[in-house]
Amino acid sequence: MNALALTWEWLTDPASWTGAGGILAQSVAHLRYSFLALLAAALVAVPVGLWVGHTGRGRWLAVNAAGAVRAVPSLGVLFIAVLLLLPRLRGELAFELPALIVLVLLAVPPVLAGTYAGVQATDPAARDAARGMGMTGTQVLRLVEIPGAMPLIMSGLRAAMLQIIGTATIAAIVGLGGLGRFLIDGQASRDYGQMAGGAVVVALLALAVDIALAAVQRLVVSPGLTTAGPGR
Repeated sequence: MNALALTWEWLTDPASWTGAGGILAQSVAHLRYSFLALLAAALVAVPVGLWVGHTGRGRWLAVNAAGAVRAVPSLGVLFIAVLLLLPRLRGELAFELPALIVLVLLAVPPVLAGTYAGVQATDPAARDAARGMGMTGTQVLRLVEIPGAMPLIMSGLRAAMLQIIGTATIAAIVGLGGLGRFLIDGQASRDYGQMAGGAVVVALLALAVDIALAAVQRLVVSPGLTTAGPGR
């Protein structure tokens, strides 16, 4: 039986979808890790990106730091974090926290870059008009720059989420759940249908989440900015 047939057989087997180790349960666990990581990354990167874009200060540091983080191998960071935190934490948190740290580090650069680039790309005429009306710097940021930056902020969040969902599979290496379990367990048991099927489910989940975030982007971005981008 070829790989395609094995994959289809595994995906269409009801047993693959049910139970604590099934596709549905593992997808929920995968999404939980992913959204927690995206939320934590946004809480760090968005305020920093807004400050860098609004003030123009620290841009070189933000760019260099983001580039350095991208260059760090995720798997190596995961093992180092586990070794450092395992003696200090108990239970599943000892493995879940290191995995989240890796995913947050992965997500920060695109969110940070999208945020400060979006603020810097705000129409200078709109910014000057707001200041001419007597708005403070904070008001300009809140009422002019953030709305104008939303297309790029959302693009950064979407890019980060796609990277997170793909990389969250490494959580299975340290014994956690998620769709990476199918890749790790399938490899261990030489079940190539499970391995390929797990990869297909990860890709489909990433596509579904990106479509959902695109819908959110249409809701939060002003209609006049829907086609905005770095070259507008």
